[in-house]
Amino acid sequence: MSQARRAVPADAEELVRLRKVMLDSVRRPDPDTGWQAPTAETLRKRLADPESALIAFVVDAPGRPGGLAACATGTIEYRLGGPGNPTGAFGYVFNVATDPGLRRRGYSRACMEALLGWYRERGVRKIDLHASQEGEPLYASLGFVRTPDPSMRLTF
Repeated sequence: MSQARRAVPADAEELVRLRKVMLDSVRRPDPDTGWQAPTAETLRKRLADPESALIAFVVDAPGRPGGLAACATGTIEYRLGGPGNPTGAFGYVFNVATDPGLRRRGYSRACMEALLGWYRERGVRKIDLHASQEGEPLYASLGFVRTPDPSMRLTF
C-alpha cells in the first residue's frame, strides 16, 4: 500500500497539474490556463499554514522526484450545528486525482484514507464530495453514500 503524506507548499504546481487532469477527465478539456498560477499561489499560502482549513494529501510519483502520483484535497467549513452534527463542522473533499499513467495502484485510496483520518482527528463527522462515475466505487468502498439533497448554485 502506498504511503500518503501531507502536501507542502513545494507541491503546489503538481497539485495544480493534477487538478487539470481531474477537470479534463470530468468535462471537456479547457485550454484556459490563466487560473493555474493564482491557484498555485493560493495553495502555497494555504499549505504553509498549519492551521489552514484546507489540506491536501499526496503520494509521490515513483521515479519522478518532485512529481506527484495522486492527491486528495479537502476543507472544513463551519455552519450552525443541528441534529446529527451538533458542532456544525462539515468536510468537503475535492480534487481527488491520479496521474493517468499511475492509476489502479491504490494511490487515491491512500490519499483519501489520510484525508478522512485528518477529518476524524478534528471531529468532522459529515463529509461531502461530488463523485465522478470512475471515482464512485472508491468513495462507496470508504463508506460514502448518495444523498437525496438537491444542490443549487449561484455564480457571479
